[in-house]
Amino acid sequence: MSFRETREMLLLAYDSKIISDEEFLVLWESYRCKNPDFPYSSYARFDLENVDESECLAEFRVQKQDIPLLANVLQLPMNIHCPQRTICDRIEGLCMLLRRFSYPCRYSDMISRFGRPVPELCMITNEVMDNIFNNHSHRISQWNDDILNPQLLQEYADVIHAKGAPLENCFGFIDGTVRPIARPDQQQRIVYNGHKRVHSLKFQSVALPNGLIGNMYGPVEGKKHDASMLVDSNLLHELEQNAFSPLESLCVFWRPCLPFTCAPSGTISSWYTNPSDGSI
Repeated sequence: MSFRETREMLLLAYDSKIISDEEFLVLWESYRCKNPDFPYSSYARFDLENVDESECLAEFRVQKQDIPLLANVLQLPMNIHCPQRTICDRIEGLCMLLRRFSYPCRYSDMISRFGRPVPELCMITNEVMDNIFNNHSHRISQWNDDILNPQLLQEYADVIHAKGAPLENCFGFIDGTVRPIARPDQQQRIVYNGHKRVHSLKFQSVALPNGLIGNMYGPVEGKKHDASMLVDSNLLHELEQNAFSPLESLCVFWRPCLPFTCAPSGTISSWYTNPSDGSI
């Protein structure tokens, strides 16, 4: 029974003189929902067939015909089960996740599309996200031969050099990213980033010229330096073992303002930007 239904029963019990004034006030406050009471029941439940092609692309950033294919590729279960027994099919759950990630929005903004209360939207989205992470996180947290095999690494290096890079053997770009978080009640100094002046978590990624993330490490505490994060990620060892093309050994770009004396020879390099035209 939901809080709304419970409060309606309390009103009926009070009107029927079953409970006293004091009991009614205590129970009414006990079953007051902390979330705003949005009228989600006035909206129809989600059905992909009723979504227009243009709306699908605008809200989910995926073509309507590709959403079932994406669900199959991600190996999502047919039904998404939440801890409090809420159930939805995988297409609806995937669309919730796509809507949530397509553009910064609140769960309350999704009520009109999915016709569900905020807690259900939150739990379903998190269940889908956890499922994808558990099944596919190794593709970016470990060396992925599907996008980092020797032939493709050489293609990446050729494209970067063709754009004006002085190095002929650089296949990607490595850098740390600061993601602000709410100020925690405890351990504030650990997550405080003095450079950005925010409480944060940090991630390290290797970006490829085709727009994909080749490797991701994190999260780590916001105060950690990028060079320290690079060492902790074990990426240098991975590069030393795998960063080879059929023609030569390869490297990744590293900002010249940061130290990299800890890197094995040939795995990491840097160059400066030409201030006159912005080329590298």
